[in-house]
Formats: sequence, C-alpha cells, structure tokens
Amino acid sequence: MGSAALVSVQDYLRRTEKPNAEYIDGVVHPKPMPTMPHSLIQAMLILLLGKQGVRALPELTVRLSETKFLVPDIVVARSIDTPYPTKPVELCVEILSPDNRLGAMLQKCEQYHDWGVPYCWVIDPDKRTAWQYHSGREPERVDTLRAGELRVDLAELFSELPPQDAKPS
Repeated sequence: MGSAALVSVQDYLRRTEKPNAEYIDGVVHPKPMPTMPHSLIQAMLILLLGKQGVRALPELTVRLSETKFLVPDIVVARSIDTPYPTKPVELCVEILSPDNRLGAMLQKCEQYHDWGVPYCWVIDPDKRTAWQYHSGREPERVDTLRAGELRVDLAELFSELPPQDAKPS
C-alpha cells in the first residue's frame, strides 16, 4: 500500500480541479461527483432556506482548524466571516451521492458539531429520506427537517425530483 502525498494548505487552496475536495492533515480527499438528484436537492434547499431569511451557500469550504478544511454541500449562516469561514455556521447539510454512506456522513456531522455547528442535516435523494443531527443528540430520521427556526418539509424538498418509478433516459 502506498501513502498519500502530503499537500500544503496553500497548494490545497489553489486547487482548481473537480470534483471539489476536502483537506485533512495534509491529505486531499476528493468528494464524489454530484448526480442530478443531488444537484436538484441542493438547488431546492438553497431556494427554500433563502425564503426563510438566511444565506444558504453551496460547496463553501470551511476551515475547522489550521489543517482541516471540509466542504459541506450547503452551509447556512446569517453572515460569513472570511472566504473560508473559521467561525461555526448555523447549519451544515450533506446530500448523499451514490458513493456516500450514511454512517460516514453522520461522522462528518460529528466533526461539524465538534467545531461548534449546532445543526446538521443528511439527505438521501435516492431513498427520499433525511436525518437531522442536532449537537448533543442522536441523529433522527424525520419528515420535516428543523434547525432552530428553519424548517424544510421533505415532500416539498423532493417535489422537483422525477417520480421514483421513472426510468432513466
């Protein structure tokens, strides 16, 4: 087994290749390429959360520490302190891609909680399910996602997805 080449923070922040990547202790971890359902859910969430008076930003790199940068699918904040936020945001959202596993995304939520983020959502567009994971509590599967005053009904969130029985073209 080979080891991953270490990359400096400066080199990581200059990256331009896709997919987006996260950075942990000198190692770059590419994120899976988003699918159409993933992108639709991301767009719907930005719209639905924006109507509630918050900034919902896609793929914003956040700096949890000097050597840890993660890229939530959506970050929700009333204000952003720097190009790569160093202060915890209100909500981080992860949308599962086919290569993602729920357990890994919940572990990522724990990293957000350790940073100080009070709310985290994990959404599975293929199964049309979602979990909210509030700091200090256990993750729970819900029909309406909540984060403080924010609310998103799953029926409305999934309304733009093609019917589940539709065959891909």
